[in-house]
Amino acid sequence: METISLRSRNRNEFIDITASVQETVSRSSLQEGYCLLFVPHTTAAITINEGADPSVQQDILSHLSALVPHGAGYQHREGNADAHIKATLVGASEKVLIERGKLVLGNWQAIFFCEFDGPRNRKVHVRLVADVSGKRPL
Repeated sequence: METISLRSRNRNEFIDITASVQETVSRSSLQEGYCLLFVPHTTAAITINEGADPSVQQDILSHLSALVPHGAGYQHREGNADAHIKATLVGASEKVLIERGKLVLGNWQAIFFCEFDGPRNRKVHVRLVADVSGKRPL
């Protein structure tokens, strides 16, 4: 397992980690398999979505904030209940296929670390798993 460390700059933001994940795959000898990504934080998440147009990320963040507003009278005393709810809605893990040593993503797809309680120092754990079936994927 490897860990990608990063620093968020805003309370809510998407950080594109696609290149960092691909670097991890490239440093390994893995040609076929998958990459499991896990965020070990309760106020952050990970997702795959469009990376070409930053307005998509802004739309997602603004609609999540409208759906789960900060400071809306939650019982959680730390003042970050909205971040916990957003992290639950988006999710703590993603799995990405690997073929010929490359992440299998669509033309417009990117991997995003989702910060909902920043700025903070954060981590994403990366586990590479080999295809041991002995057969080439179809």
